[in-house]
Amino acid sequence: MSNGIFPRRLTKIDDLIRSDHFYLAEDDDCYFFGEYTARGGYSAGPTNQFIHNFKKGMDRRGRPEWRYKERSISEAARAFSQALNAQFVAGATLVPMPPSKSKNDPRYDDRLLRMLNGIELGCRLDIRELLIQEGSREKAAHDGIRPGPDELARIYKINESVADPPPKVILIFDDLLVTGASFVAAKSVLQARFAGVSVEGFFLARRALPDPNDFYDFVDDDL
Repeated sequence: MSNGIFPRRLTKIDDLIRSDHFYLAEDDDCYFFGEYTARGGYSAGPTNQFIHNFKKGMDRRGRPEWRYKERSISEAARAFSQALNAQFVAGATLVPMPPSKSKNDPRYDDRLLRMLNGIELGCRLDIRELLIQEGSREKAAHDGIRPGPDELARIYKINESVADPPPKVILIFDDLLVTGASFVAAKSVLQARFAGVSVEGFFLARRALPDPNDFYDFVDDDL
């Protein structure tokens, strides 16, 4: 990106760092730009600042700080515009990860869908909200208990109104990769509905683990 927040290229999750995201298996193809420091807050560096601004809650709308969220959405779209291969993406379906709040919740945040709609690759993009979530869920409790893939898969549903034509390749987009539970759950639900479809994950950042004591962070939606 032009402001240096993220590296210019996407990095693939490999054997060296996959254990930081313990729900991911070897056949889970996931890519990210930057590394988010767990419990680091804004002071931990530009990636932390960017992620916190991107995930700023809807209760901040109308305040002076809201402009930072708007800017981060545009910058995220620009980052993917520069990093993605247009020829590959032209044959894929781009799917935003369902947010933690349902659409009828006043806290619902469509930041990922807006980001995807801002990507410019010089071709028509197939952007669909193929996954929806039944009901809202709250942020992870401070005792470290988080929903796993099986629990999340029970509340992720296929949006049948946009299921046709069947996708050939699905690219799931999310802001922060933490345990990998959301991606694994989304992948399982999508592949159960669309047999044989390839599913890959693209993230603005991944949560890095400097030591075992930092395993859990408490930023909403970080799964």
